[in-house]
This record gives sequence, C-alpha cells and structure tokens, in this order.
Amino acid sequence: MSASAFSYAAVVVSVAIAPPALPVYAQPICPGPGYIWTPGYWAYGPSGYFWVPGTWVLAPFVGALWTPGYWGWANGLYVWHAGYWGPRIGFYGGINYGFGYFGTGYQGGYWQGGAFYYNRSVTNVNVNVTKTYNTVINNTNVNRVAYNGGTGGALARPTADEAAFARQTHRGATPAQLNHERASSTNREMLASVNQGRPAIAATAKPGAFGPRNTVGAEGAAMQERSMQGQGAHTRNAQGGGKGGPPHQGGGQSGMQPQAQMQGQQRMHGESRAGGQGRGAANGEARGEGRGEGRSEGGGRPR
Repeated sequence: MSASAFSYAAVVVSVAIAPPALPVYAQPICPGPGYIWTPGYWAYGPSGYFWVPGTWVLAPFVGALWTPGYWGWANGLYVWHAGYWGPRIGFYGGINYGFGYFGTGYQGGYWQGGAFYYNRSVTNVNVNVTKTYNTVINNTNVNRVAYNGGTGGALARPTADEAAFARQTHRGATPAQLNHERASSTNREMLASVNQGRPAIAATAKPGAFGPRNTVGAEGAAMQERSMQGQGAHTRNAQGGGKGGPPHQGGGQSGMQPQAQMQGQQRMHGESRAGGQGRGAANGEARGEGRGEGRSEGGGRPR
C-alpha cells in the first residue's frame, strides 16, 4: 500500500486499496445565509481510510462554489484529487455525494445579486434562510461508489468545459475545512476499519463542530459514540437500520432532519412547510424535474 500522509490541500495521496462506499446520512440544517454544503468523503492516513464528515462551510468569497474532491484510478493506484473553491463547479469524478452533488454540477443552489439561493428540494434549510426556491431533481444516479475508474468505479469523464475550468486558478480548502479534516484524522472511530464504513459522526452543522448536538451519524452507525470534543460518550437513537429504512438520525439533537436515502428507495417531495423547516432531499435522490446548470450550477429561480 502506498500513501503520502493525508489528503490535505497540495499533498498528493495515492493508495492501492479502493475507498469504502459512501455512507448514507442526513444533512444538518443550514446554519444561515452564505453557507455552502461540502459533502463528506473518505480521506487516507497512516491507519487507513477515515471519514471526514460533510459540513456547512461559510463561502470564502461571494460567488464561491465548492467542487468536491474525489478518488480516481490511475496507473494501478487510487489518487486523491482535492476539492477547491471557484465561480463554477468542476469535475468531481461523477461521484454521487448527494444533497445536490449528484455526479456533475451542483443542484443545491446558486448565487445572484451577492446572495446565495438554496434549492429546498435538495438542501435542508429552515427559517434562518430566506433566499430559497424549489426545483425538484430527478436523480437516477444511486450508486454510492466513492471513486472514479478502476473496477466498479464511476465511469464519468470531464466535459470540455470541466477540463478547461480545471486548468484555471482556484482557491483550496479554507483553514476551517483543513482543521475539520485534521480533527477527523485524530479520531479512531472515524477509521473505516473501526466503523465498518458507517461513521458515528457522518455530518456536522459547521466545520469542527463535533459536539453531540451538532452531528449526525450514518445510517447503521454504532449506537454509542464518543464526542470529539472530549465530552464523553453519548448515545444516539437510530431510526431504521437496513437498506430501505429511514436514515439514521441523532436522537434529541436539535436542527437535524432526516433525508431520503442515497439508494433512492425513499423520495422527498421538497415542499417547504409554511413558516417552518424546508425538507432537504437525498444524500442521493430528489423527485421530479430540474437541471443544475444555472448561473452557478444551481439551476432554478428564486421564488
């Protein structure tokens, strides 16, 4: 096995073993305007693959969109291609990270007039966010594979536009994102060899917010977990467990809403309840028609 430390920014990582499948998990409610969802991913360290929870990140500049990183097969190894910020969504391997990142572009929202508009059908927003619209997406990519190429990997290739954008100047992960990954790398329970691909902390409300009230576990994760802030063990309630059941939701945790499963066996309707919570969609599937190639790969119009 070959690897060169972690998957931080400019560090090149290559591994001989494919990453595990992406876990199924719920998306925490968006903390407020200007936050962009960055999906969770498997990073690699001295002890093997570890999960970096999905999280809401405050955009580093107006118009910033996040292109997720991805693992790609090349010359007999799985190579990590780091994510980056830019005015457009680039190529991320055709990986279905869910919540608007369904393999190409981004259907979770777009920038307009200095504000980010959120698509309620695929992102979990409530009354804290007023710039919203509703464009339901018919996502048929329900594969949870976490890498491109090789045996069983995603088969997507960059379009001419994506290839051109990849050659342009981008901004790497923010300090908050890098610290978020480092914190994940130090928690043994995030190791795939320990959690069997079902991390107890699969997503957080903000980078580094690993306390029990700010996290969501993967479907089928262990009932007991230890806070990464040293707050001791606490218990989550799992609702459902196997394929086709409701996703795991942290019991008693404020601001956490269950989403439709990535496998696409449940559907979210995307309607926002009057004055209440927007129902975010899948970390895999939303229902209906839509296209995420709008001004900022978001598509749709604000209401």
